[in-house]
Amino acid sequence: MPHSTAANPMSQAELESVVTRALEEARRGGADQAEAGVAVDGGLSVTVRLGEVETIEYQRDRSMGITVYVAGRKGTASTADLAWGPVSDTVHKALSIARFTAHDEFAGLADAALMACDVPDLDLCHPWGLDAEAAIGLARECEAAALAVDPRVANSEGSTVGSHQGLRVYGNTHGFVGGYPSTSHSVSCVVLAQEGEDMQRDYWYDTAREAGALEAVGDIGRRAARRALERLGARKLSTRRAPVLFVPELARGFLGHFVGAIRGGPQYRRSSFLLGAAGEQLFPGWLSMRERPHLTRALGSAPFDNDGVATRERLLVDAGVLQGYVLDAYSARKLGLVTTGNAGGVHNLEVEGGHGDFAAMLAKLGTGLVVTELMGQGVNAVTGDYSRGAAGIWVEGGEPAYAVHEVTIAGNLREMYRGIVAAGADMDLRGGIRTGSILVGEMTIAGD
Repeated sequence: MPHSTAANPMSQAELESVVTRALEEARRGGADQAEAGVAVDGGLSVTVRLGEVETIEYQRDRSMGITVYVAGRKGTASTADLAWGPVSDTVHKALSIARFTAHDEFAGLADAALMACDVPDLDLCHPWGLDAEAAIGLARECEAAALAVDPRVANSEGSTVGSHQGLRVYGNTHGFVGGYPSTSHSVSCVVLAQEGEDMQRDYWYDTAREAGALEAVGDIGRRAARRALERLGARKLSTRRAPVLFVPELARGFLGHFVGAIRGGPQYRRSSFLLGAAGEQLFPGWLSMRERPHLTRALGSAPFDNDGVATRERLLVDAGVLQGYVLDAYSARKLGLVTTGNAGGVHNLEVEGGHGDFAAMLAKLGTGLVVTELMGQGVNAVTGDYSRGAAGIWVEGGEPAYAVHEVTIAGNLREMYRGIVAAGADMDLRGGIRTGSILVGEMTIAGD
């Protein structure tokens, strides 16, 4: 059944026709190879603060980008007008640009044999049918639930409800043309708790392909309020060495530094703290990571990558050992390797080896710091040195003792990854990296 979006009445077949004509025009203009992508997106986002509507935003975007390769020279151009005249002009602009760029022996399409011959239906498109009035009602319900939790939660930075739908089509001169529609829906709430002069802010959110899979809006508001209340009375710590537990939503970013370090770009530029690390034991032996790009309805799923290469399940870390890199076609050629179908990033990278729910992870932590917020960008991608501002909960004997703020946690990522003690089963599914909480055996906590 042909798909279209609210942002554009054009069907997938019509967008594929635009891409095909653009590629044919590029060939006629002298391109040895060419690739083009079209995206149309539409959505609604509503924010309510203290019961009043702050913003209503309607999104309606469409764009096409084309890249041509002429005798090893690359030219890229884009347009927001999908009528044939502007598309044809854009193709010729790309051809003109290619005449002035430097020759690059590694430039070009991914190998034809790697294209996604069969595009599976991953069930990624679930329109909500949400109008502004209904979105306002949900946002108000979410915020009201937060403010009703405790009199100390009397202020809000707002509750936001959003729904977006898109359709993307990619094609190249290997004869591959494919696309798929997708949706993303979200609810978030940010509130402030105050006791005397002490004021603390926190939030909660959920996002999913299908509106029915979202956490109830009232529960999201109440969770945001409880998180803010838990931060009241926060203390500083004296400088020490102690175990650190990253909650799932922060553990995702913690592992994101690993993914960034094994991407092709930092590897061929020799700017990674994990340079040439394939085959090395980077994590404890009980930990594995598997990429699962074909999970239905998952946020990180994709039938093919941005190069048109078929995605596939892959064991990236096996018993702690890195099995390879995260490569697109260009970086793979630079390294003398084969693309791994990761142009655009990883697809549902799951951490295997769960050690129980969050309560079990607190018990394993014993006495140490649960990190619930990170601040700053103190991560050196070349050396792996890690130093970030943090806030969270100090735990003693497996039980929360008091809130902590204004501390810095520091270490080196290589040592931190080898020092992971446990990974929880409390998996966060709201992104392309799917992980539970992660316990690092020891880090420096700098405070007073």
